[in-house]
Amino acid sequence: MTNPYVPLLVMMALALLLAVGGLVASAVLGPKRYNRAKLEAYECGIQPTPHAVGGGRFPVKYYLVAMTFIVFDIEVVFLYPWAVSFATLAVFGTVAMVAFLALITVPFVYEWRRGGLEWD
Repeated sequence: MTNPYVPLLVMMALALLLAVGGLVASAVLGPKRYNRAKLEAYECGIQPTPHAVGGGRFPVKYYLVAMTFIVFDIEVVFLYPWAVSFATLAVFGTVAMVAFLALITVPFVYEWRRGGLEWD
């Protein structure tokens, strides 16, 4: 009798082999024509500005966008399994999800008031 995890391990090994093989093949077979323009930092066609000595400060909007991503990512991670097993969770699952959505609304409203959703 074989272990039921053997096919999974074989599949993971093949995926790892394919990923590493692609990276090695591109490094070995790919063209190596470096020039000054290729080695410069690219910022959407805008000339990069010199950074301050201490690394400079990021604008607050950067962190607000990151917070938006995290909040909505966590929301989807919890809402999807809940929706899949909605029928088996009954009232307890509904109450728990309503409480979760109420809690997740707090950072959303905070970010909205800080101006994180304004893209001007």
